[in-house]
Amino acid sequence: MYKNIKLIAMDLDGTLTQHKQPLEPAHHEALVALSKKYKLLMAGAGQVMRVFNQLGQFPIDIIGNYGLQYGKYNTETKTIDILRDDSFPVDQEEAERRVTMLREKYGYTDFTGDNVEYHPSGCLTFPLLGTKANPADKLAFDPDRKKRRAFYQDVVETFHDYNVFVGGSSSFDMSPKPYNKYYALDLYCKEMGLKHENVLYIGDDYGLGGNDESVYLSDFPYLTIDDYRDFPKLVQPLLD
Repeated sequence: MYKNIKLIAMDLDGTLTQHKQPLEPAHHEALVALSKKYKLLMAGAGQVMRVFNQLGQFPIDIIGNYGLQYGKYNTETKTIDILRDDSFPVDQEEAERRVTMLREKYGYTDFTGDNVEYHPSGCLTFPLLGTKANPADKLAFDPDRKKRRAFYQDVVETFHDYNVFVGGSSSFDMSPKPYNKYYALDLYCKEMGLKHENVLYIGDDYGLGGNDESVYLSDFPYLTIDDYRDFPKLVQPLLD
């Protein structure tokens, strides 16, 4: 089943760790075991160094910001060399106009903090409750994502020049097209001389609007995971 696999690529939050929490010992051991048999790659939505530090500086190459960043682990310095760090300008006036239109249409005009969050890469976050909302309120807002998925397609059409994801607990995240995890993995394969059949992806966010959905719906082999605590058990067949 896994005879053609040379590289295991994976998501971080929800797949390998609890959201923005450190790598647990059992998961560290699983990565060490996998690294003895396969090349490993993190494919993250966040910045490379944030992912690297969350992993406890585990020796692994990292795609960040949906492919806008790429970092290669340096075995001599024990850190990450950033080999790609692209960014795109944002028309903030236009972004504000579109978000405000969506807020008024769907009743999210009462928010705390900023209307839109701008990232250095050119990615955007549309925080339904605002950038300074109470964390407890954010967690309780839309745990099953039904509220956001109800008008996800409208956000996609409104931000037609971005890839749109149902992000975090109360937001939509957006990356400039064509950047998403499929694009990033496909580019990595071209640069490394790999075929898609050589790459197994593991991710939890594969539903509608999830940031792993583009890979899940593609020709890359894919292992789904719904609870990060299952990761060591899930990958055991890859080690047998």
